[in-house]
Amino acid sequence: MLSLAVVIILALSFDFINGFHDTANSIATSVSTRVLSPRQAIIMAAFLNFVGAMVSSKVAKTISGGLVNVSLPQYVIIAALLAAIIWNLITWYFGIPSSSSHALIGGLIGASIAFASSTKAIIWGGVMQKVVIPLFTSPILGFVLGLIVMKLLFKFLKPFSNRFVNKWFSKLQIASAAWMAFSHGKNDAQKSMGIITLALISDGALNKGADVPWEVMIACAVAMAFGTSFGGWKIIKTMGVNMIRLQPIGGFAAETSAALVIETASSLGAPVSTTHVISSSIMGVGSAKRLSAVRWALARNIVGAWVLTIPVTALIGAVITLIIKLF
Repeated sequence: MLSLAVVIILALSFDFINGFHDTANSIATSVSTRVLSPRQAIIMAAFLNFVGAMVSSKVAKTISGGLVNVSLPQYVIIAALLAAIIWNLITWYFGIPSSSSHALIGGLIGASIAFASSTKAIIWGGVMQKVVIPLFTSPILGFVLGLIVMKLLFKFLKPFSNRFVNKWFSKLQIASAAWMAFSHGKNDAQKSMGIITLALISDGALNKGADVPWEVMIACAVAMAFGTSFGGWKIIKTMGVNMIRLQPIGGFAAETSAALVIETASSLGAPVSTTHVISSSIMGVGSAKRLSAVRWALARNIVGAWVLTIPVTALIGAVITLIIKLF
């Protein structure tokens, strides 16, 4: 019971950190275009993260039963959570937008392999279909959709003045930011729900394949909303200001494109990275005007963090597991 309690505490802590680490995903563009004040944006994002987290459990089921063998002991899950938390704090400190989702999955894979001393604990088909393929396709889709949506908006709004466009898209961007916050909660909060459900199954408190308990859903939704309310200002600055200078129309295009990709992934039960998707959507929006509008040196650093997340957290998770096994 003690180890289960530790898993729950760490999972909720991860959800809290995920909330303030990934706040930028839903509000960076709105804050940078000054459509919403930071306070207004955070309050809206926190509320809609909570609502989004409560409406579905498909992603949670993927985490709890589709990636690893559920007979794992609790300390393996603890190691996975610690690996994800460590990586999130490192990337937050340096203001690098990285994936909390892939940090958790990487930690879980590494810890499971270290425990079993083989790869048999991993359900590789599930990892490939639900993690690896979406890992590569979702940012590409985000970039392409951002590019296409922005090109179409340029075409249809060409006869109108900048003042008219900014006036209307300042309002529309509030709706797109709200949708982005909702979709973020719908996908990201479910990772912790899935981890806690996995721990309950491993502990024998739930049967294999069981639905996520409503108490777990509420606890994770509250933890993410609470974390979001603190805001991740370093990453907001990286995504909303340093990567590209956005106007309200660009913010609308990026948020709408990213939310569409994330909603599609959630409906398929795929735990995608909201960070990857919104970052690539912003790059696509910037590229629609001219390639030089995007600060590609910064973009390369962000992509580098994406590539490193799973192997680094897998290594951290494995090391923590081996240390725990020694004692």
